[in-house]
Amino acid sequence: MTPVPVAVERNTSSVMADDIQRRLVSIFLLIGSCLSTPIFVYSQKLVSDTFPGGRIILVKDERFGLLEKKMLEYNESLAKKTRLEEGFRLMLLSTSDRNKAMELRSRLLQLFPEHKVYSVFQSPNIKVKFGNFLEREEAEKMRKQLLSLELVQGNIYVVPEKVEVKPDKTKAENAEAE
Repeated sequence: MTPVPVAVERNTSSVMADDIQRRLVSIFLLIGSCLSTPIFVYSQKLVSDTFPGGRIILVKDERFGLLEKKMLEYNESLAKKTRLEEGFRLMLLSTSDRNKAMELRSRLLQLFPEHKVYSVFQSPNIKVKFGNFLEREEAEKMRKQLLSLELVQGNIYVVPEKVEVKPDKTKAENAEAE
């Protein structure tokens, strides 16, 4: 039984699937040219093409469509997740007094629920860090605000650190529109 060429619609929503498909075509062309005979691969969906050396019938396996969908879902879920980037946090307190650290932490969470407070135990001290700032200017602005509230005695330091970054809703919506 001779395979009958059938046109197949290509979904161009995923560049990665197209790249994989191009690579497979290249592999089949290479194998076909090495054998110098036409290659026939049987499946439900067929795509035909010609080249100067003869005729090749290429099969598009349905699993590529599934792979394309899975890669698209995976990439979309990655875009929605929190990631780490270089940024700044405020070092508010380094003390061995656990009660003092917990009191400051609870006060910060009450005053600034939109920011995160980090408590890190480095024996024998507990360090309280505040916020996830991408720009130093943002951290400095918040530092001045915290100093004016007089939550801690002493100084507040801006420290470079990997910070959590949530994707912007506008960026995610723009990516979906494309």
